[in-house]
Amino acid sequence: MAQRTLPVIQALRDTAQRLATQAPYQWGHMGSCNCGHLAQTVTKLTKAEIHTRAMQRYGDWERQLIDYCPTSGLPIDATIDEMLALGFNRADLTHLERLSDPAIRAAIPFERRNALRHNQRDDVVLYLRTWAGLLEAELLATIELPSLVPAVALVAVGA
Repeated sequence: MAQRTLPVIQALRDTAQRLATQAPYQWGHMGSCNCGHLAQTVTKLTKAEIHTRAMQRYGDWERQLIDYCPTSGLPIDATIDEMLALGFNRADLTHLERLSDPAIRAAIPFERRNALRHNQRDDVVLYLRTWAGLLEAELLATIELPSLVPAVALVAVGA
């Protein structure tokens, strides 16, 4: 799964928020689909720019990720490079396009999980928010706070 970092979590949340507030969504459009929206967030490119980049090579996001080559010089590979550099991996992006990551799906309530459709805006928003929540919980679990000495004890020591 993606790296447990604040930038990754924020990218997922920002993408979900943009989709939830009625950004244009079209699953069959490389710049307006699930991965396309995350790419917009990460790269700051428009949906049209992402779509144009993707159309320079055959295939949907899954095919683009299979054919990805960091030295190809293709613009879509530069887009994928940015997403990978932020902390996502190719499997994450492939799963996002189909809402298929088993760990994320398992965290979605059963009644919604079974009806989850990869090409429905509300389901994509739920998946993104669930994913961000899982990463946040994992990140918080790694943070160890130091034991705090009560202020009263500090005063007594200094006196």
